[in-house]
Formats: sequence, structure tokens, C-alpha cells
Amino acid sequence: MDLKDIKVIVDLMKKNAVSEFEMEEGDFKIKLKRDSGKPRKGETVVVQEAAPMILPAAAAAPVAAAVATAAPAPATPAAAPAAALAPVAEGPEVKSPMIGTFYRKPSPDADSYVEVGSVVEPDTVVCIIEAMKVMNEIKAEVKGTIAEVLAEEGKPVEYGQALFRIEPN
Repeated sequence: MDLKDIKVIVDLMKKNAVSEFEMEEGDFKIKLKRDSGKPRKGETVVVQEAAPMILPAAAAAPVAAAVATAAPAPATPAAAPAAALAPVAEGPEVKSPMIGTFYRKPSPDADSYVEVGSVVEPDTVVCIIEAMKVMNEIKAEVKGTIAEVLAEEGKPVEYGQALFRIEPN
């Protein structure tokens, strides 16, 4: 299984509101969990990076079919009050296009690319994500003002994780 197949599974999980997916076939095993990316009150988050796995091409089709046919996960009663307490933020988000380490600055002694209140254009670099020793500049892709920074400096981020929220101008 390559990264493209995993991205397809993640997209299908989002589309169908599936929060957890697990597949085991022979020596290959994959388990995916998704959440909002923010820990809930009283919850501790432990991030552990896994080594890439190779899946025979024949196993990719059953994975996509399994996710496509999965029913949406029912909401738990405990989740409803938590959602009611959190304010719903508006505006487009800058999302991580890859798995890697999030950096707000080009170097440790430099200023951050953007701060809350910074005006950005679509081609404005807002951060760097380090993936496999390569520094990838991430651009805003929309015009607006940085309303919120959603990722923590020097911490791992996931594919599709929201990094910044932008208030459109």
C-alpha cells in the first residue's frame, strides 16, 4: 500500500464519518484512527510515528471497498455536551498536505512566518512541515487574516490536520 492509497482511505473515512478503520491481511496490518486533532478535557495524547508498510497491490482494492461500504459511526451521548461547549470557529483552514513536523519559523532564531492577525495572500508562506528531512513550505492558498493557530510548534501533524484558521477578507 502506498501513501496515495492511505490518503484515499483517509478521505473516505472523513466522507463517511468513520472514526476508526482496521485491516489485516496476511503479514500486513493497518489501523487508522481520526479525530479533531485536539485533545478533549482531561485527555492525554501520545503521538507515535510508525514505519511505512508495503502492501501487495491486490490488497488495496478490498481496503477501499471496506471503507466505502462502512456506515457512519453513531454519535455518543457523551460527545454531544462536549461539542455544545466548544465555540464553532468560522473560516477556511490551512490543512497539512502531509505527515511531518510543524514549524512556524524558518529557523529557531527567526520570527514566525505569520501570527494571529497577520494578513495573508494565497501565495504567503505560513509555515514549514518537515517530512523525511525535507522542509516543505506551506502556503495560505486563500486571502484573509490569520484568526487562529491550530498546531503546536515542533510537534507532529497528520495529513489533513488543520494548521491555521483564516478569516476571509
